[in-house]
Amino acid sequence: MKNTRKVGHVLLAAIFLFMASCKQQTKQSETPEETHQEETEPVKPPEGIISLEESKSLYDNYSKNRIALIQEFEAQRSPEEKFDPARYTSFDYATIKQYMAYIEQEAKGAKVDIASIRFYFANYPNEEKFPDGKKVVHPRQNSIFLVPTMKVDGEDYGFYIGEDGKAKLIKDAVGSNKGMGSNEVKEDKAYAGFVPSAPKPVFQRGGSLNMNHGSSGPPPNNDF
Repeated sequence: MKNTRKVGHVLLAAIFLFMASCKQQTKQSETPEETHQEETEPVKPPEGIISLEESKSLYDNYSKNRIALIQEFEAQRSPEEKFDPARYTSFDYATIKQYMAYIEQEAKGAKVDIASIRFYFANYPNEEKFPDGKKVVHPRQNSIFLVPTMKVDGEDYGFYIGEDGKAKLIKDAVGSNKGMGSNEVKEDKAYAGFVPSAPKPVFQRGGSLNMNHGSSGPPPNNDF
């Protein structure tokens, strides 16, 4: 009888060891991606997500309230040339991810937190090249450029990284125009694209975090 009990205990111990071994092998066979997927909670949609219907309404509002004005203005500039106003600017997904990682890296090095990212409306010059030498693919077209901001006294300000590695305010490097539509511009600065007329502006000696040169174009034929 005692021998039977001993054999039973040994069998139970062997079964437990076998089960533990199988579980360990299962964990080891899982890839890091599978383990990460199990531990990651689903991402909730941000509050700014809008419906397809609202997206269509916003697109149509721009068509009705802005496109004709832009076409009229450009027709006066160049009557001999047909002008199709841009309706979007796109950056490939990998570039956006790289940009986010880059500004986070630079902000961390400067020991500041990114408060927001501003999407500034912009207009390309009627030139062959930008001041940095890159080709102007769509002269006169509207576009956007991205600017990270940080909090200063409770307000958001665009910033760049100075030569000393510290975060600096863009407004202190290039100033600002006085009021909407004002023609008053300081003599030593040109404001289009944040490029002062000085040969080597301070923010270029440090590090601008602003991004442009996306792919802009007339109305796409496959969305709205």
